[in-house]
Amino acid sequence: MKKTVLTTALAVTLATGPVAHADPKFKNHPSDAFYDYAKVVNVEPISRLVTVSVPRQECWEEEVSYPSERVYQTDAAGNMILGGIIGGVIGNRFGDGDGQKAATLAGTLIGASIGHDNAQRRVTGDSGYRRGSEQRCRTQYQQTSEQRIDGYRVTYRYKGELFTDRLSYDPGERMRVRISVRPAQDD
Repeated sequence: MKKTVLTTALAVTLATGPVAHADPKFKNHPSDAFYDYAKVVNVEPISRLVTVSVPRQECWEEEVSYPSERVYQTDAAGNMILGGIIGGVIGNRFGDGDGQKAATLAGTLIGASIGHDNAQRRVTGDSGYRRGSEQRCRTQYQQTSEQRIDGYRVTYRYKGELFTDRLSYDPGERMRVRISVRPAQDD
């Protein structure tokens, strides 16, 4: 009989041990901690005053002068040839014999030079400056002070007890809490 009672007690202990730990609060928590929800009673933002530089762009229209582009006549060779022909005809009218040949050659060279210079002086458009406006901008930084939230002082109630902690976020009306129970040391 003693053996039967001992066997039955051992069987009951082995059978009920896992059932006691089947509570979901203890499931997968080797540190004997579990999670529950607490009601949030009060939330106070914790803020501090900081100085920040705020960029501000300032733009305006400014009058400016631009040099006008000179566009030279592209047919300088044609002007030189025409000047050379005219100069040669005029030079041919002076003198006779070798003097006439020298005058024709001199007239041709002088006429070609005048034609070249004339081509270089001819410009289309204004040869001075033109006026216009450009938008100019600069960025200036203005120092301002503003309140920045560093966190929240949260008071919550769990199982009738009030607790206060600092959090980095506002938890809302309820928050998840981690419960850990340890044996107390007798002093």
